[in-house]
Amino acid sequence: MEEKKLDLNTIIGFVLIAGLLLYMLYQNAPTEEQIAAEKAKQEQLDAVNNEAEIIKKEIVISENNVIESMPDSLKTIALQNKLGAFAYSANKITQNEVIVENEVLKLKFSAKGGQLSEVKLKQFVDYDSIPIYLVKNNNASFNINFGTTDNRILNTEDLNFQPTVTKNGDNQIVSMKLKVSETKFLEYKYIIKPNDYMVDFTIKSQGLSNVINSSKNVDLNWKQKTYRHDKSISYENRYTRLSYMHDGGKSDKLSPTGEDDEIEKEVEWLSFRQHFFSSIMVTDTPFKSVALSSKDLVKNEEIDTVFTKMYSAKTALALKGNEFDENLGLYYGPTQVKQLKPYGKKLEESVPLGWGIFGWINKYLFIPLFNFLIRFIPHGIAIVVMTIIIKLAMSFVQYKQYLSQMKMKVLKPELDAVREKYKDNKMKAQQETLALQNKAGASPLSGCLPALIQMPVFYALFMFFPTAFVLRQKKFLWADDLSSYDIVAELPFNIPLYGDHVSLFPILAAIAIFFYMKMTTGQQAVSQPQQEGMPDMAKMMKYMIYFAPIMMLVFFNQYASGLSIYYFISNLISIGIMIVIKNFILDEDKIHAQIQVNKAKPKKESKFQKRMKEMMEQAEQQKRAQQRNKK
Repeated sequence: MEEKKLDLNTIIGFVLIAGLLLYMLYQNAPTEEQIAAEKAKQEQLDAVNNEAEIIKKEIVISENNVIESMPDSLKTIALQNKLGAFAYSANKITQNEVIVENEVLKLKFSAKGGQLSEVKLKQFVDYDSIPIYLVKNNNASFNINFGTTDNRILNTEDLNFQPTVTKNGDNQIVSMKLKVSETKFLEYKYIIKPNDYMVDFTIKSQGLSNVINSSKNVDLNWKQKTYRHDKSISYENRYTRLSYMHDGGKSDKLSPTGEDDEIEKEVEWLSFRQHFFSSIMVTDTPFKSVALSSKDLVKNEEIDTVFTKMYSAKTALALKGNEFDENLGLYYGPTQVKQLKPYGKKLEESVPLGWGIFGWINKYLFIPLFNFLIRFIPHGIAIVVMTIIIKLAMSFVQYKQYLSQMKMKVLKPELDAVREKYKDNKMKAQQETLALQNKAGASPLSGCLPALIQMPVFYALFMFFPTAFVLRQKKFLWADDLSSYDIVAELPFNIPLYGDHVSLFPILAAIAIFFYMKMTTGQQAVSQPQQEGMPDMAKMMKYMIYFAPIMMLVFFNQYASGLSIYYFISNLISIGIMIVIKNFILDEDKIHAQIQVNKAKPKKESKFQKRMKEMMEQAEQQKRAQQRNKK
């Protein structure tokens, strides 16, 4: 078979085609005037759409006001024309809202739409000591859109329900009925149990099989704009996401930034998470298909200070014999594993503990350990104690790393001699280097593997502190809230990425990281043999010594102070462990003597080492063959 090669003409052809395409793209690129005109046109269109929505609402309000001002005889006719059979319910309103509360929730139900118009969490306040409201001032809506047999399209959020409140033992029952007659109605039933964040919610109808048009879709729409509750809206918004479970136990979430939407099948629950608090809808029978959407409302944290996200979920309800029959649950409460787990359905998966092994480490190790510690000591001290426990448990890893670095340091003169001897034969130098390291038992990989072992622990803790509800509004030293940043100085201006304040714990953590890296990177730079053509390792390490603390200083200024405390204490302990290992455990002369003993022993090559040696020899032979062919 003839080998195909790119000749000069082909290359020139490709270059010309590429140049032609680039020229066409340049010629067709919109000018700044066109871009500005298009932007203005879009803004005008958005303004028109917004104005249309406002006008539409004003028309509905005006229409309702006109109907309300009519004499009773005309009012009945007008409502009949507008609402059809459901006009009956509009004339039967006895009260506009009802209020029910238990030990943890205060709930206000509106007759208009039969929905929750206010949800207050009684045991919590925000960063400014204002009570936590998840629903208030029309930030949320629950609506069922359906068609009727007389060709009307109605929305329950626009219709008047008749409320009643009863008791069944310790449970309080709020019934909201949208009536066609006294025996025919659509009912929302809410069951509020003592000291419980979960409200049992059922949607049922009676006698509406001849009123609801089953040939048209019956859509349930649940929307909510999430209120800001934390000191830093940008930090809170980072952990504010729409999460859900679907397809038989798969947990997933929408993007925390920009706009995102997804259509998912067999959805068991969906959570409108607002960092430390969540509004969750649970269903006994999974929704067949749900259209989910999330929109980030924080474009500028200095201006957008009220809301964080806009969430929406839309699903088609399956009618049973032209009747409604849905059993749901509405959870309004803390985003906390111990609160969510007892409800089943893996609701605790809505807490962002990290994926895979990172989530397991948090769920089965760090959360139980921390919860145990705070039973006996304050939360800030518990962070310090947990850090000490983790660092001591991982100290063997640090020992292995330092031992590997010291072996490489002791072996460096011999490695440099090998490279000098074979400086004209890079492949041979590599082979001899690997052979020497293998005999001495000083492989560079032996220092990398311990570092990899630590990564799951570091990442798990990085996810643990920002989502640990138990740290919320817990004080320690000068920090008022371990789940948010500490403040030692307010700035009269905002610095991009840094913020408008100075936090002390990130500064302390940055200083500790600086000294720890100065110790470890200096040792690494000395132990690494310098290779020709490679950048100076010492210079690279020198840059890292300053880069890492600066990153800590800048980005952690708005992170949870609990996380900064962990890094500060962790690096202090690491420095202490390093000093102990260096001065009291490892001896450079003894390591050198052991290396000489190891070199004298016959060393059996592993299969991997043999394979690497063979590959390098083959590469060397090919290189020599190519050089001979050139001659």
